[in-house]
Amino acid sequence: MNVVLIRHTYDPDDLAALAARVCYSSQSVNEIDMDGDQKEKLIKRVVKSGHHSVLEHVSFTYALEGLSRVATHQLVRHRLASYSQQSHRYTTIKENSFVIPPSITENKEALAVYKDALKKSMELYSRLIDMGIKKEDARFVIPQGVSSNIVVTMNARELLHFFTLRCCIRAQWEIRDASVEMLRLAKDKAPVIFENAGPACVRGRCPEEKPCDNIPQIREFFKTL
Repeated sequence: MNVVLIRHTYDPDDLAALAARVCYSSQSVNEIDMDGDQKEKLIKRVVKSGHHSVLEHVSFTYALEGLSRVATHQLVRHRLASYSQQSHRYTTIKENSFVIPPSITENKEALAVYKDALKKSMELYSRLIDMGIKKEDARFVIPQGVSSNIVVTMNARELLHFFTLRCCIRAQWEIRDASVEMLRLAKDKAPVIFENAGPACVRGRCPEEKPCDNIPQIREFFKTL
């Protein structure tokens, strides 16, 4: 898996602070003047108070490469985003185009079974294409582990929600790995907006019925991300 931050709003913390200040000022936007400390305090206040609409002016665009269809199917369920995904209707699936879960990689017997299933599915896929079947139909024999590249754009408000759900240790491992890397990249560009981003336990109480035993370690990890 490879996660790349392709584009982002220029000076995202500054823009969010300006948008927030407009809400509370009678001045023209060109007259508003804040120093760094004022901007930081303002962003922290609006984020803590839930006034997240000002964060919608900030956006980040990522390229996620080598993500399985299992993970991208979870990703696109976040509806307040834009997606452009590699099409297996038009691109040819290769033998190395599959994600292997760590739990299978670590088990020699399971790995052998998995690879055998992939080999058989690829043989069927190739046979169907040779028979004149279109790729869009031949792909029906391909497992969900097939990898795909996808471009996703989210605003900062949706990203905070996304990180809350998908950075959680209970999220599926693949999308969790992707979301943690997305957060790391976003935090580098907007350290104030994403200062406390991550699973819910980073900011307070875990909403799960049975919270994890290692919440202090989780908080420390996201604090130093």
